Amino acid sequence: MITSLLLQAAAAAGLAKFGAGLGAGIAAIGAGLGIGRIGGNAMDAIARQPEAASTIRTNMILTAAFVEGVALFAVVVCALCVFI
Repeated sequence: MITSLLLQAAAAAGLAKFGAGLGAGIAAIGAGLGIGRIGGNAMDAIARQPEAASTIRTNMILTAAFVEGVALFAVVVCALCVFI
């Protein structure tokens, strides 16, 4: 009985670590895809309207920073789930 409970607890801890790692990976992939789309669309916009390049570039960098911040927060939360 006690051995069974210990095995269930160990399995749950392993699944929790797997889930946290999977969550961190999905967050990193999502951030990469998001920043890629931001950059691609910004380049398209600059190609269509070169005189607005500085405004578009500023907005692109700001938006990419927000996406990167959210992804970093998600990875930190997943790391905390593994170690705490």
